[in-house]
Amino acid sequence: MLITTQDEFSGLEITETLGIVRGNTVRARHIGKDILAVFRNIVGGEILEYTKLLAESREQAMDRIIEDAKLKGADGIVCIRFTTSSIMQSAAELFVYGTAVKLKKKV
Repeated sequence: MLITTQDEFSGLEITETLGIVRGNTVRARHIGKDILAVFRNIVGGEILEYTKLLAESREQAMDRIIEDAKLKGADGIVCIRFTTSSIMQSAAELFVYGTAVKLKKKV
C-alpha cells in the first residue's frame, strides 16, 4: 500500500477516488510508567515510556487505516493526516485519516 501526505504520487496517476479511510486507537497510560515519567521530568530528557506508547499507537492506527483501504480495494492513500485528542485524564486517541485511491503508472 502506497501512502503519502501529498495529494498525488510522483509517476502515478489517480484513476479513482474511493473515499475517506481511517484508523484509530485509544491508549491509556500505565501508573507505573507515569511514576517513571515524573522522575524523568525532574531530571530532564526524553520520556521514553511515552515515546514508546505513541510509537505503538501510530503503528496500530496505520495498520487499521491500511486495512480499511484494502477493504475498499485501494492501491494507495493520499493526503494522510494524524491527529490526537484527550479522551479522559489518562487516555488519548491517535487518529489517522486520508483518501483511498486506485492508481496506475503515468504513460
